Amino acid sequence: MNSTIFKWFHLNIMENGMKLFKIVLILILVLVTGGFAQEQLRSQLFTTVEELLNKARAQNGELFAPSNFSKAMKYYAEANDYYERGKSLEDIRESIKNGEAYFTKVLDLCKLGDATFSSVTAARTDADSAGARKHATELWEKGEKYFQSAGEELESGSLANAKEEGKKAEESYRSAELEAIKANYLSPARELLNRADEMDVVKNAQKTLQNAWRVARQVEGMLKGNRYDTDEARQLAQEAKIEAAHSIHLHRTIEQYKIDEKSLEDIILIAEGEIKKIAVSLGLNVHFDNGLTGAVIEIQNALKERDSKSAGDAEASRLANETIKQKNAEIENLKKQNDLMVRRLGTLSDAEKKLQDEGKELQRKLALKHEQEETVKSFLSLFTEQEANIVREGDNIIIRMYGLTFGVAKSSIESEFYPLLAKLQQAIRKFPSSQVTIEGHTDSQGSDDANQTLSEKRANAIAEYLMANMSVDPPIMSQGYGESRPIASNDTPEGRTKNRRIDVVIVPQWK
Repeated sequence: MNSTIFKWFHLNIMENGMKLFKIVLILILVLVTGGFAQEQLRSQLFTTVEELLNKARAQNGELFAPSNFSKAMKYYAEANDYYERGKSLEDIRESIKNGEAYFTKVLDLCKLGDATFSSVTAARTDADSAGARKHATELWEKGEKYFQSAGEELESGSLANAKEEGKKAEESYRSAELEAIKANYLSPARELLNRADEMDVVKNAQKTLQNAWRVARQVEGMLKGNRYDTDEARQLAQEAKIEAAHSIHLHRTIEQYKIDEKSLEDIILIAEGEIKKIAVSLGLNVHFDNGLTGAVIEIQNALKERDSKSAGDAEASRLANETIKQKNAEIENLKKQNDLMVRRLGTLSDAEKKLQDEGKELQRKLALKHEQEETVKSFLSLFTEQEANIVREGDNIIIRMYGLTFGVAKSSIESEFYPLLAKLQQAIRKFPSSQVTIEGHTDSQGSDDANQTLSEKRANAIAEYLMANMSVDPPIMSQGYGESRPIASNDTPEGRTKNRRIDVVIVPQWK
């Protein structure tokens, strides 16, 4: 009896369990397919309006047509809200239709805005890149306000008023850009100068502080004159910072001397002690009976003597190395002569045949060498000294395009350089089937990553221009090296000018 009841319960539980499992499975399928269907429905409803929205944003619709863009976004948000709340498809489609209509108006106005406000958008981009939102907030917001007003005038059909407001926006953006550039370069110096004023540094270090202010104002004037040529301004800004810090140090030191009641004799003895440390490190025993100047002259003379000795040692080492190389060459030549004599003592006919072959090969090489030299000479006259310099590295030929320059932080080729690039094409054509690589190089100003990227863009721009204007096989390659391969010192303007260059490296394939 008990066994029968147990079996009955077991069968019922199993049967009910299977039913429950089927119900759960059906519910899961309904939810999954329902969710998929919902996604499909949303995609069908919103795809077009969202494509228009993305295009409007990409084309500066918020700037060129702010009112229409705002209305379009209102209807788009409304359609999303209706969809989330499960309102009727008719209401959703109506809102989407209105949104699409306004986005279409925005895109039409973008074409006009692009032509009308091209200089304004360029000024806005430059200001933003310089950090105007952070460093010149008031001027940036003023520009934004004028730009919005210009866009509204454009929407209303008043082109003249739109241009007038756009001009005000451009002026504000350019002013904001300049202030941001000044802040980027002068912020550290300004902070120190303001701190110096708060500390009343002028009472103890007036000359040093005045010099720091003078250099800072010089930087401002340079940036105002040409905000994009920043090499010298960057160095002077660093000098202003150092001088400001110097004035603060002098002020604190003098104040401490006053507290410690140091006499003028004490101060001079401290200075003599510091100079004596330098002298000891050089193995000198200087005296101050002729003042600080006499001791400094002794140190300078000792340094000059040491440099001269180092130069003499280096020259002696160089001459010794040259002698060793010469002797090694003589030994190698004697070995070759000995080998030749051994071969001649063998089979005479083989030796004669080999000599004939060597003679022919030598003639071929001489002819090829003559052809190479004539080819190189033929294009040396193509360039002036200001345009390019030709360098030979082994068999490779490097054309240093000193006359080809770019705007600051730019990689686009100006039309004024097209004639020079035409000469470069003539030179490359003299080496058919040769590998040509365009190398981009920068000076050490700016960050390593920025210089690397800029050199790559410039090299690629030249390579693409050449391939678009001439048929070459194999294709011209490009490579950026940033600041990693200088040919002159980056400490001088002249050296930095040489390092900012395009090199065209030709690996000739002689027949």
